[in-house]
Amino acid sequence: MASMQRLKTRAQFQAVLAGATVARTTHFALHRCALDAQAGATPLFATQDVWVGAMVPKRWARRAVTRNAIKRQIYRMSSAAEASLPPAAHVVRLRAGFDRKEFESASSVKLKAAVRAELQQLLERAARAAAARAS
Repeated sequence: MASMQRLKTRAQFQAVLAGATVARTTHFALHRCALDAQAGATPLFATQDVWVGAMVPKRWARRAVTRNAIKRQIYRMSSAAEASLPPAAHVVRLRAGFDRKEFESASSVKLKAAVRAELQQLLERAARAAAARAS
């Protein structure tokens, strides 16, 4: 199996966000679309792999250090869960902010642990949804 691919272009992100939301947690949503989504003549996704993108809007994470820390966690957790994800394009989107009073430091161990735990939950729900659809 090839390695996980990262979404890079705006068209790729738009195609995935137009697809279904397959799992949700308090702070995250996971969108998925099939790899055969076309934008004109050129295929958006060159290989039949697991593709992952991370969207962490400024609206929900004001500081760049927070956004980058959350994105790193998204890619790390997605990579770890790659085997349970179907070959499709996925976008993990932050849909609510983490409380600044509870998580004062942008790169605190506490914030990273909370993000990791919630991403684990999100990816498990997505894997269960994919397995249920396959059976």
